[in-house]
Amino acid sequence: MPYAAVRLLPPTLALLVLGVTPALAATGWSAAPSGGHRPALYAEGVPGAVLQDTVSVTNGGAEPVTVRLSGRGVPAGLAFAFAAQRVRVPARTRAEVPFTVAVPADASPGDRTGTITVRGGDGRTVRVPLLVRVGGPRLSALTVEHVDVRAGRIAYELVNRGTTTLVPRLAVHADGLLGPVLDRAPRPLPLELPPGRRVKLSEPWPERPALDAVEVRLTVTAAGGARDTATARARFVPWTAAATAGAGGAAAAGALVVVRRRRRRQPAADEGVSA
Repeated sequence: MPYAAVRLLPPTLALLVLGVTPALAATGWSAAPSGGHRPALYAEGVPGAVLQDTVSVTNGGAEPVTVRLSGRGVPAGLAFAFAAQRVRVPARTRAEVPFTVAVPADASPGDRTGTITVRGGDGRTVRVPLLVRVGGPRLSALTVEHVDVRAGRIAYELVNRGTTTLVPRLAVHADGLLGPVLDRAPRPLPLELPPGRRVKLSEPWPERPALDAVEVRLTVTAAGGARDTATARARFVPWTAAATAGAGGAAAAGALVVVRRRRRRQPAADEGVSA
């Protein structure tokens, strides 16, 4: 099975006979990164690269075991391939299982995490952590879009247009006809925004004016020089008073129609009497 990898490893599954200590024999089988006491598997390359590492499955027991291997990346997009997904490991033997991780060609630079999951026939599961580092230029950029004021809230969307994960900070300002009506200092939002991600958010505004025409301005910043501003206009009208005024106007208009109709009918009645 050929591999195009940044770091080449033997593509075959190797089985090594071990001298097993009593403590290891008591634990049955185990799984860990190959090649020493590494805390996690590790791969590094550019977008589009196929990276490789090896996971060790050690059977310290007196009976053979069969395990199944699978991989998962966070965020999704990493593609895993194993030299063998189902491996039978004899007693007191270690199996070295190479695998590859394909990085999407459009992946943004930065770190991604993953897990190699090894499931045994005895129902036990061991998860081996994986770190994938994608190289490339780091760019911090974001946009604020679709700002809208409705129902006591300021709705908006944030989009990460760069290649790094951002923790945005939001400042809110609004000017009415007579001056500022809202001014909130910049504060960090309780979220992390990965590259390419769009998220819908809203800002509460219960103390909004009862009668005014305002312009709301949202300014969002993040580390690395990311910054964007977006505005929206809104009119606030006390609808109860407006409805009352509208009803009064409609009543007056109705009275005028009645008077006009009565005036039009009067000559016809007089003609009937004189006849």
